Amino acid sequence: MIILYHPQSNSSRKPLLPFSLLAVGAVLEGQHEYCIVDGNLELDPLTRLDHLIKEHGAQTILAVTVMPGPQLNQAVPICRELKQRYPNLIIVWGGYFPTQHWDVCLKVDYVDYVIRGHGELVFVELLATLPQPSQSQLSRMMGLAYKDAPGQPVSNPLAPIPQPAQLPAFNFDRLPMTRYVRATFLGSRTLGYHSSYGCPFFCNFCAVVNLVNGRWLPQTASQVAENVELYHQRWQVNAVEFYDNNFFVHEKRVAEFAERIMPLKMAWWGEGRIDTMLKYSDTTWRLMRDSGLRMVFMGAESGSNETLKRMDKGGKMSTEKTLEIARLMKSWDIVPEFSFVMGNPPDPEADAQITMEFVRQVKQVNPASEIILYLYTPVPLAGDLYDEAQAEGFAFPQTLDEWVSQAWQDFSQRRSRTMPWVKQPLQAKIIDFQRVLNAYYPTSTDTKLAGLSRRILRLASAWRYHARVYRFPLELRVLHKLIAYQRPETSGF
Repeated sequence: MIILYHPQSNSSRKPLLPFSLLAVGAVLEGQHEYCIVDGNLELDPLTRLDHLIKEHGAQTILAVTVMPGPQLNQAVPICRELKQRYPNLIIVWGGYFPTQHWDVCLKVDYVDYVIRGHGELVFVELLATLPQPSQSQLSRMMGLAYKDAPGQPVSNPLAPIPQPAQLPAFNFDRLPMTRYVRATFLGSRTLGYHSSYGCPFFCNFCAVVNLVNGRWLPQTASQVAENVELYHQRWQVNAVEFYDNNFFVHEKRVAEFAERIMPLKMAWWGEGRIDTMLKYSDTTWRLMRDSGLRMVFMGAESGSNETLKRMDKGGKMSTEKTLEIARLMKSWDIVPEFSFVMGNPPDPEADAQITMEFVRQVKQVNPASEIILYLYTPVPLAGDLYDEAQAEGFAFPQTLDEWVSQAWQDFSQRRSRTMPWVKQPLQAKIIDFQRVLNAYYPTSTDTKLAGLSRRILRLASAWRYHARVYRFPLELRVLHKLIAYQRPETSGF
């Protein structure tokens, strides 16, 4: 029996479909008995897992997908406890966190193997050798990290990314799908979907680069449209969020998809890249709008062209293009959702100030633009920004116990206040600016925020916004609590 376990990722909202485990399960169908346990749906995941292990005995294999942050926080104590109860239980970790920090994961005695990268096929290969693979067998599996004969962590090179268009279809019957349907600003019955792997760009602050090395492999437009139609027919879904790292890479695919779903009258959202979408034809923009595209998340990243160059945005990104896409999307009545990375080394104060002023320009061009602000957090081995962070004294934890501390939980969710190059006054300034901005331009993704509340927030913040007086917005802090205001990054996608 193989248990595919998805630790709890976010307790503050309805859970999202665990596509990583649906993908693994698809290649197990007909070959292995398996079940999916979603920690977001379980009141007591440990008890549920314990029951399954007892039921199926010594041959049980526990496969865990792990992201940094809340998932890691739940995976560590549960896997530790289960290994103590069942020493012969084989535990395999996969996902973003173990892919990047495989050596740290294998230092503990409760993680036996790590699958790195997109590991569906590697996992099947590993299963064929368990419970006692030889060192020779392990050394030949691309994408596998393991412990050698002396017990030291060893990693093989990453495996080629499997082509999603050629993989088996997801078996949605393995999950209680109705529990994942939720109301969003897109629609009353919203579900997510994942249609491609990777991204063809090499931005050096992005963790995806180390996973895919510039590769992007998609399902076909017809495959995606068929699944959206399945959503619509079986679960009455009227809106879809695409979780792809970059849904809009290939214009022809996007146009065909939009045309195919036109009769469904669905609303949809996805992530794209500014310079790519600026090349789209008017015909494609019209198809996207008419098919129900409501919003696109894009990384504007900075208000400084120099910082954009240092981020390795492909040499094609600029602040001028951000303003251009804001104007263009206003004309098509599609909302741009821009993320900005604040406080980049080596001069985080100047970087933040330039970007705050640029955000104001974006809002002037297109007031409907959604703005998501993050503090820069380093990605392992990712170019100049990472090198500069190290020079300032930054280092990743070397144990899982340290990773699950509160300080590193905050870091993983981009809320850290301990990064050595960002001092407390700057952090406070960014937070205050964000509070004023969010009050003057309340997010459209918060469906509970009524018109009167929006007007109150805007009136209360107007003098601060126009005078650029962001410091100590105590009255806005009180208003946000009274109105139960949600920030764009928590009420969006």
